[in-house]
Amino acid sequence: MKRGRIFYKIFVPILVLGIGLVISFGGYIYLTTINSVNERVADDKQSLITQIKNTLEQKIQTIEYAFNTYSTTSSFREVVQNPITEQDFEKYREINSQLNYIASMGMDFVNYSLISLEQKWQISNGKLSHLTEEESRTLYESYINNRSRGLFWVKTDKGIRFVNTLPVFSQTKQAIALSDISLQTLQSTLQTEGNTPVFILNREGELLYESETGKSLLTNNQLSHITNVAGGGGQLGTIAMERADHQSIKAIYAKSSYNNWIYVTILDKSEISDALKTTRFGIVMMVLLITLLIAVVAYVISLYFTKPFRQIQRRLLPANAELEPKNEVDWIINSIDTILSEKESLEGLIESEMPKLETQFILNLFRSRISQEELNLGLPRFGYELSQNSVYATLLIQLDNYGERQASDKDLLLVAVNKLVEELIPQERRMIPILLNDRTQATILIFEGANEQENRRIALDYAKTIIRTAREILKLSISVGISNFYDNLLFSREACEMSKQALHHRLNLGKESIIFYEDISKVISGPVLLHYPSEFESQLFDAIRIGDEEQVSCSLYPLLGEMMKHSKNPLNFEVTLIRFVNNLIQLEQLLGVEVLLTEDNSTLYHRLLDIRNPEEIERILVKEVIHPMVTSVKEKTDRQFRLLSDKIAVIVRSEFDQDLTLELIGDRLHYSPNYLSSIFKKEYGMTFSEYLMNYRLEMAKKWLVETDMTIKEIAERLQYHNPQNFIRSFRKKEHVTPGAYRTQKQEK
Repeated sequence: MKRGRIFYKIFVPILVLGIGLVISFGGYIYLTTINSVNERVADDKQSLITQIKNTLEQKIQTIEYAFNTYSTTSSFREVVQNPITEQDFEKYREINSQLNYIASMGMDFVNYSLISLEQKWQISNGKLSHLTEEESRTLYESYINNRSRGLFWVKTDKGIRFVNTLPVFSQTKQAIALSDISLQTLQSTLQTEGNTPVFILNREGELLYESETGKSLLTNNQLSHITNVAGGGGQLGTIAMERADHQSIKAIYAKSSYNNWIYVTILDKSEISDALKTTRFGIVMMVLLITLLIAVVAYVISLYFTKPFRQIQRRLLPANAELEPKNEVDWIINSIDTILSEKESLEGLIESEMPKLETQFILNLFRSRISQEELNLGLPRFGYELSQNSVYATLLIQLDNYGERQASDKDLLLVAVNKLVEELIPQERRMIPILLNDRTQATILIFEGANEQENRRIALDYAKTIIRTAREILKLSISVGISNFYDNLLFSREACEMSKQALHHRLNLGKESIIFYEDISKVISGPVLLHYPSEFESQLFDAIRIGDEEQVSCSLYPLLGEMMKHSKNPLNFEVTLIRFVNNLIQLEQLLGVEVLLTEDNSTLYHRLLDIRNPEEIERILVKEVIHPMVTSVKEKTDRQFRLLSDKIAVIVRSEFDQDLTLELIGDRLHYSPNYLSSIFKKEYGMTFSEYLMNYRLEMAKKWLVETDMTIKEIAERLQYHNPQNFIRSFRKKEHVTPGAYRTQKQEK
């Protein structure tokens, strides 16, 4: 079901506001959760690294304590100061037992060794071996000489070595205790859930140990940075760093107060992301559920508040109409306004249609479609209060020309003239002006009283005013025809025909004529005398045949003037005009051009007969008939002239060395020599003789250069019976004799 605009104005804001609050609340929860998870994971990491530190420290302290304790016993001093051989089984077993005891207190799988520097022997993993001088010196230099501390750890290829020089509290070191912790042992001892990366740095920043999961995570510069920060900070801390792949990480460290070792682990985003998966899913589901709930609530609220509007709409809608999703409030207000103003609208509609009804009423008068009863009812209805003494006259107006406008603007010009009549003639002196057809404007004038001369003067003044105003404002000329006066409007049709007959006579009177039917009625009733200007027509047709535009203009306008001059009766002019057009069509057939030779010749007849404007008739004949004919004839004549001239030139170029005259060519082409001579000179700008002589002399120049023919032979071949005539003609054109011309060309 479609909902209205009010529904969406309520539904959308509630939905948007609710979604915004839900997203804000969900975002707040998510950000809070992230911070909480970050803190929790960081605390877990901190606890883990601290636990690792404590575990490893406890093991190391146990080993250190065991060796330190053992170094203070008398048995230790006695053993390290005496040599041990394979036969000293008791001493060997005692030392080995002591090492096994230390191993049981420390970490598993640790290799413990005891070295006597004075007696140069070593017991390691239950094996007794003797040291060479070189090995003894190397141990001394590596672990005792230049060492400020007697207890330290060093990194080896296999793990971490604990070095304890004994006795602890003596400057003179007699023995060295070594505890080698392998990487596997450290890995198993420091193994954490999830294989958390672990790094162990000594106080100098040297990497003593890194778990398998921590390899390549931190660079040497980063390890140095952690050492510097931890050395200047507290026992615990967090350092923000960036991995080699540009991901942000946090280094969490715990510094040992026992040996200043730094235990480090890494916290990256992937661990936090894994921890947030469940939280993120829960928040998304919560947001979706609450959003769905808000959408349902918004929908219900919107339906509740828009229900009254829809009920009002249904009451105002027409039967069987469907509600449209519009703005209900505006629609209801508009509907109420429509209902309240319906009466006024109907009254206004009737009022606005009154001019159309009145116009149709006048048209029916002119067409005799009104009865006396309808006339009596219609006049008061349209506001005409006519007395018994009222008389009438029909005034018709037709356009003489269109001014500077096109014929397509005729309807617009008639409307403008109709408006002028409406403004210039007082309302009480006329009925509503109308357009009778596409050529004529009509107005019924109203006069009070039977004084015909006074009424005629008033009608003449109106006509003059209309003609002058049309000329000044609309820039066009019009003519006016006025019927006889009549006292019954039912005679309006006959009066209209009178005015039309009056306008027919503007052919004789010219443009801007004011013609009363009374003045021309005697002429109309007189005999029909036909005068046709055949002499002018013959001159015009001769000019058309030869395509002479200047002569056409000189003959056409006297012909039209003569036709109009002797056509006192309109019927005379119509007959003369039809005869003239028929003669033009016959001339076209003779000339073979196609301007009027079309199927719609009848259209031209009707156009000319319907037009009573001399200027327009003249324009159509000149622009649309005569001038196109002249242009077509001229083009055809030019093509014929060019074709004949080209034929003559071809004959000259192919038969120049024969006896050739224009008379011979005329016999061959079936034209008179004089005719051929005139068209050849018109096309080529020279006479036939000049063209023939020039071409022969051009051939003579070619032969003089390219052949060995004598001048006499060339002259005879070019039809010069006397070589001297040839020499004179050649010298006259080239200003040099043929012999000299040949010499000049050969020297070049």
